[in-house]
Amino acid sequence: MTLSHTVAVIGGGPAGLMAAEVLSQSGVQVHVYDAMPSVGRKFLLAGRGGLNLTHSEPFDIFMSRFGDRRAQLEPLLARFGPEQVRGWAAGLGIETFVGTSGRVFPTDMKAAPLLRAWLHRLRAAGVQFHMRHRWLGDGDAPIDPASLRFATPAGEIAAKADAVVLALGGASWARLGSDGAWAPWLQARGIDIAPLQPANCGFDGAGWSEHFASRFAGQPFKSVAISFTDSQGRRFARKGEFVATATGIEGSLIYAASALLRDEIAVHGSATLLLDLLPDRSAEQVLAAVKHPRGARSLSSHLKSRLSLEGIKAGVLHEVLGREAMQDPAQLAATIKAVPLRLVATRPIDEAISTAGGVRFEALDEGLMAGAVPGVFVAGEMLDWEAPTGGYLLTASMASGAAAARGAIKQLGL
Repeated sequence: MTLSHTVAVIGGGPAGLMAAEVLSQSGVQVHVYDAMPSVGRKFLLAGRGGLNLTHSEPFDIFMSRFGDRRAQLEPLLARFGPEQVRGWAAGLGIETFVGTSGRVFPTDMKAAPLLRAWLHRLRAAGVQFHMRHRWLGDGDAPIDPASLRFATPAGEIAAKADAVVLALGGASWARLGSDGAWAPWLQARGIDIAPLQPANCGFDGAGWSEHFASRFAGQPFKSVAISFTDSQGRRFARKGEFVATATGIEGSLIYAASALLRDEIAVHGSATLLLDLLPDRSAEQVLAAVKHPRGARSLSSHLKSRLSLEGIKAGVLHEVLGREAMQDPAQLAATIKAVPLRLVATRPIDEAISTAGGVRFEALDEGLMAGAVPGVFVAGEMLDWEAPTGGYLLTASMASGAAAARGAIKQLGL
């Protein structure tokens, strides 16, 4: 079969690979370019603790996780959503299961076997991979699919295509290939870009003393809950766990609230969340336990005996209250249920699990083609959306890659 059209996919993460798959199924010659020595590096890193492919919750709840960009992402995810992700994995010979939290994982929990099977299928379909090819933009010229420039170990090379799918990732974990260098290039060519910001990130500013940081940094707050209400009245409340760092806090429960916390800090300079150390006990139960006569026991022994408060949980109470306030039963009980943690800054964007911001959907047509640069399509974390961890990021990245590929196929008249 003679392939009449060529499409360049720049970026070898999940969005780019899914774009390549959909394109190859339409009889298009696909060339995937990536600056790294191998594709899918962030994908593999995400799978180290168990690859969370997607989430099994009802679709309406699933879509609610995408916040302000739900309307733009829903058509994409309606065509390639959680059920399609599981079917796609099964087609690669990778069976999946639903964990107790509703998250979906490969049965062996590993990312590498899935990626190997995926690349084998792509190569069998004729997709060609070009590693260590870093896209150079186009200088001061308009982005032109017919005139692409790449830096390679052998020097600069040129390539031609009939359309381009950009899937270059956000700006977190630059060492794995996503550095956000594309943002000023696209903005200079009239593509509207929302500033890139950290998402699913940790925060600084909890105000730990040197004693607390040296003793508890790296330790988890387990079986706790946090709540936060921003200045616009938006509220977050959830149980889970997170970790104290030397300068603040991070971990899954904090990541889930990170968008609200980040935006509040940007407007007001700080955000104060409330930490419930005993979410399964009512305020009345806690107060009764604190007031219970302790005899000759120390306060720390009393709290450990009556409420199982010890270690980092006891430590944070001493941080917030101090010696005198710890002796006030009412104040102590109230603080156990609502420890205030004031945060003043996100951790650097390169440490974040993902990024918010990017190419605004308003700058794209329904096929994800840039209105200012015909023939150029955008997918994945380059787009202006964010979501919590839990399979949402990966599913939406793949869905957008498929959508961009369909847009290119339509634009090429296939």
